[in-house]
Amino acid sequence: MTLPAPRTGPVPPPGAAPGAELAEPGFWQRPPAHRLAAFARLRALDAPVFVPEGAKGAGHWALVRHGQVQEASRLPKLFASAPGVTTPEPARWVRALFGDSMVNLDGPDHAQLRKIVQRAFTPRLLAAAEEDIHAVAARIVDDVLDQEPDEFVSAVASRLPLEVICNMMGIPEHYRAEIADRVNHASEHIGVERALLSRLRMPGRGLRALARMQRMVAGIGRERRKNPADDLISALVCANVDGQALGARQLGAFFSLLMVAGVETTRNAITHGLTLLTDHPDQRDLLLSDFEAYADGAVDEMIRHSTPIIQFRRTVAREHTLDGHLFRPGDKVVLYYASANRDERVFPDPDAFDITRSPNPHLGFGGGGPHFCLGAHLARVEMKSLFRELLTRPVGLRAVGLPDLAGSNFDNRVRSLRFAFERPGCP
Repeated sequence: MTLPAPRTGPVPPPGAAPGAELAEPGFWQRPPAHRLAAFARLRALDAPVFVPEGAKGAGHWALVRHGQVQEASRLPKLFASAPGVTTPEPARWVRALFGDSMVNLDGPDHAQLRKIVQRAFTPRLLAAAEEDIHAVAARIVDDVLDQEPDEFVSAVASRLPLEVICNMMGIPEHYRAEIADRVNHASEHIGVERALLSRLRMPGRGLRALARMQRMVAGIGRERRKNPADDLISALVCANVDGQALGARQLGAFFSLLMVAGVETTRNAITHGLTLLTDHPDQRDLLLSDFEAYADGAVDEMIRHSTPIIQFRRTVAREHTLDGHLFRPGDKVVLYYASANRDERVFPDPDAFDITRSPNPHLGFGGGGPHFCLGAHLARVEMKSLFRELLTRPVGLRAVGLPDLAGSNFDNRVRSLRFAFERPGCP
């Protein structure tokens, strides 16, 4: 899907406050070019704008420039992740029931949990995971060539991160179909406007899915404490970092984060990547001319261009001036990664898809600081391995039509994408 330059998009109605449309659910249902145009107009302003949300003066300040997002990300004592980074913030009872996800923690609590997780990702485990990624990618493409499906998300893009994470965690095979189903139920409506009846139903459905998934992994964790194996769950529940390991709720919260964030973001980046290569045959030909030379740049440009996570929220903890605005304690700010990755100050010709772009300091894995994505390296390896298999086999792979986008204000989610192989000698 080729996007026109943002400045060609429609403009807000006369009298509308700058940025007000970001709070309208309908805004996120509009074509990507319209949304990019709105962000381009906001980046051109002298200071961050306030986006009203409902009554009583609620709302957030929109951080839309690359430098703004980076600064807020790297000052966690000023821009806190607690009580939550999603919009809306998680309710207190949900946090009490399911535990706090690592992305919603700050300071020593976050540092301790992240340390336990990082220690569990040993060089041996990471090396085994990379080897497994190559094998899974090859197997998926073998299956696609044999079965010839026509829908890319379910047949290819979702399978790779799900199988890799389950293998790494040590999830028994008989649980995996149910976990895939639970992940879809838990995440399919995050940030998506729905009819009233759906809004009443879906939170319960999503939380039930999350609860079942966490109970499942908690049971596996209990078994691994008794009989450790060579997998990530064993490493997490048997870890001894300052005398601590992950408890049942912490393990469940981490697993939910890993499955929803790791699977959803990677699958969307892969799907957008296929669309971009189809829409830009010159870049596809360049990649195929020397895959190993251009693959790393292609993966980063796919992530920049599609930006799998659109935004995260922060709460201001202390007074701080940023780009001419004084933020006060209690203010809410939203880090719009999708806008930062199109910032003209950082990326020349930002709407172009250019796999040779260098440097490419995109914020697709976050703006730096303590919350930088733990899975960034593995996500890059997954994408590179899969596209190597998809593009270097003796068939031509292409997207067919436009991706079916979810219209979410949280992630750049693709529900489905048709695709086809062009075999040599076939019409």
